[in-house]
Amino acid sequence: MTLTARLANAASQFADQTALSIRGDSFTYGKLDDSARRWARHIVDQLGRPARRIGIYGSRSLISYTGTFAALYAGAAFVPLNPRFPAERTRRMIEFADLDFIIVDRLAQQQLAAVLDGLKQQPHILTPDVLDTLTTAPRLEVLPEADSSSVAYLLFTSGSTGLPKGVPITHANVRAYLDWAHSRYAFTLEDRFSQTFDQTFDLSVHDQFLCWESGASLFSLTPPELLAPSRFIQKNALTVWFSVPSIVAQMRKRNSLLPDSFPLLRWSLFCGEPLSVAAAEAWQAAAPHSTVENLYGPTELTIACAVHRWNPATSPALCRNGIVSIGAPFPGLDALLLDEHLQPLPAGQSGELAVSGPQTSPGYWQDLERTAAAFINLPQGRFYRTGDRVDTLPNGEFSYLGRIDHQVKVLGFRVELGEIEAVLRRNPAVVAAVAMGWPVVDGSAQSIVAFAQGENLDVPALLAAARASLSDYMVPATIHCVDNMPLNANGKIDRAALLATLS
Repeated sequence: MTLTARLANAASQFADQTALSIRGDSFTYGKLDDSARRWARHIVDQLGRPARRIGIYGSRSLISYTGTFAALYAGAAFVPLNPRFPAERTRRMIEFADLDFIIVDRLAQQQLAAVLDGLKQQPHILTPDVLDTLTTAPRLEVLPEADSSSVAYLLFTSGSTGLPKGVPITHANVRAYLDWAHSRYAFTLEDRFSQTFDQTFDLSVHDQFLCWESGASLFSLTPPELLAPSRFIQKNALTVWFSVPSIVAQMRKRNSLLPDSFPLLRWSLFCGEPLSVAAAEAWQAAAPHSTVENLYGPTELTIACAVHRWNPATSPALCRNGIVSIGAPFPGLDALLLDEHLQPLPAGQSGELAVSGPQTSPGYWQDLERTAAAFINLPQGRFYRTGDRVDTLPNGEFSYLGRIDHQVKVLGFRVELGEIEAVLRRNPAVVAAVAMGWPVVDGSAQSIVAFAQGENLDVPALLAAARASLSDYMVPATIHCVDNMPLNANGKIDRAALLATLS
């Protein structure tokens, strides 16, 4: 069954249940479904056909969530667009995706003129004022049929060329992930989910559709609430939490992650960045009745493809460099470790993780060259190269060692930055650490610079610990203390922003 059909069925079955809560306002499944059907009818009537791709230009608003419903109902793939992105970047995405319509919320409307300026071909626009006129418009009762191989959503990720990469995810791709998750977590209509991710981050798809297909309630956090989410979790009696680990680091820094803080949480899930042992232990203490899991997976493999369940008694022994295992691939997925020549490596060696299976995206949107480089055909099947270095643990799970592109040459020596970061994190006062090669001359770093976040950090002590554990060329030349790590739109640590402070 497609994403669209499951969503429509849930809306009918749970019509009077709360589907969404934003800033204290609640909206039922029936409300979202009714508005979405009226918007979808308008879209189809305007086009004279089902839509192909619809942009959702907004951020965690009633309009942006309803717009996701409406796009699917109109037969389209939804394409999230972030008001926090520069207008030029959003304009490129709109052109590249060749959108039929853009649904705009009130925050995004402030930037709409700048985004549309210079567009070669302007799609239809649904602004809040226009949407207000559709409250009594006809509904689309019979939804266009979607094929499982058609694109359900199109997300844009950062590209090394400076141009965003489009990642199309089919209904079959996302269905494979959601079916696995439903089986593993057994969510019910009594669950109350967090929504910590912007809709341009694929982890938001997990929250939205696992919640809505279960008849549960989704509680969307505003940016201020994300800075200190403890009260939000308690006030809204959340039972399911999902975030990047950076949020845990921020909470630890503010001393707001206290033991037994979240007794109602059943599931605590983390993804998007390495999860430190300290963060996992602190969260488990705060949510003693919760099962804590570390999920791993790039957008190209549909949300996540591997999982480790944290066990306070056994998990620490499986951790490398203070980082929790990324776990084992889901059933039905295959994984290989590849060398630099894309040859499979024997057990016991580290290499680039490549994954194959039904969650693998068809490739990059209208980009055959990058698709051929990342999605490779091996005798074992078609695999996606993750760009992540891992090795295999004794129990068969994978340990994350770092990005291939985070492995740098320093004065001719190959350096794994994750190893330096791990040494810095051993200091109990450090809640987050980032190491980078800098300055870079002719492709080789002249030294290491590090950034550390924490309270009352003793830089000489950090350097002494680094000298005691690392080779001379790996010891940071300088360590900068920061009050907060800069985060990008997806809530991950923004390394480029840190480097910019050195210029």
